[in-house]
Amino acid sequence: MAASEPTNTTSLDSLRDSLPKELWFGDTLYLYQGFWCFGVLFDPTVAFQTHFEAHDTDIILASLPKTGTTWLKSLLYTIVNRQNLPTISQHILHSKNPHELIQHFELEVYRYDHNRPDLADIPPPRLFATHVPYPSLPDSIKTSKCRIVYVSRNPLDTFVSLWHFFLQFDRIKGTEANAELMEEHLSKYCKGICPFGPHEDHLLGYWKETQKNPQKVLFLEYEGLKKDPKGHLKKLAEFVGYPFSKEEEENNVIDDIIDICSLKSLKDMEINKTGHVFPEVENKFLFRKGEVGNWTNDLTPSMAKQFDQMLKKIKDAGFCSTYYPMDV
Repeated sequence: MAASEPTNTTSLDSLRDSLPKELWFGDTLYLYQGFWCFGVLFDPTVAFQTHFEAHDTDIILASLPKTGTTWLKSLLYTIVNRQNLPTISQHILHSKNPHELIQHFELEVYRYDHNRPDLADIPPPRLFATHVPYPSLPDSIKTSKCRIVYVSRNPLDTFVSLWHFFLQFDRIKGTEANAELMEEHLSKYCKGICPFGPHEDHLLGYWKETQKNPQKVLFLEYEGLKKDPKGHLKKLAEFVGYPFSKEEEENNVIDDIIDICSLKSLKDMEINKTGHVFPEVENKFLFRKGEVGNWTNDLTPSMAKQFDQMLKKIKDAGFCSTYYPMDV
């Protein structure tokens, strides 16, 4: 959406009401610019597109929900700010959830001040995050020299993580999990009807951009980070302009970052056992297993086969991953 287009409440309501819509665990999704946007996030998403002015020094973490965003936020923040952080035992992660340290444009930055939140006083590099697909990002992000870090995850594990995440809300509402409910949402997911999906379009949008401009977009795979965290952290630090020195490597700085930002470490911190970052999300909801290949414990072979069309589209586009079961 161009900055000159109207963004008053009436015009936004009219636009939203004209869009196709579906339900996802009782919440309304709207098909906007080819992706499914939560109704509650529609206005802040449009405000982000319309008003955000990127700086060349900005670093933006992009992802689909439940693909390792919380983990990457802790890693990215610590890498960039490691010279200003105290000892590991006094790390800011003990007092702030990763989502407080790197805020999402559509979930936080523009959600409570839809027009022009004051971002001028944030010192560089400004760290932000988004679930918005690449084609729908503001032009200022695409044309500036700011850098984008994208993290992908096997879509079967992503769905299972989403399933358990949203099920926590339904348990509060008194809804019980059952096979029919899971099949319903699995079918929607594989048809592309899911938060900020379709999964394959989201992934391929950022992947194609990193093929064109690897200096602009760094494409990471969640599974690769789990398998070789040290190698990936060095790559990430180099990309964002904060490479590790030889002395830091010898002093085990990378290993310390891996340890403090690990899922186990984050889950054990008191800040993540209580409280809320988002009004509707308890901090403890943000951490589950984070295991690779855990989908096999939740999906039957016939359920996994529903991903065939999605995986074929990804494969046909030229994307290749040892972590994606291209033949399920």
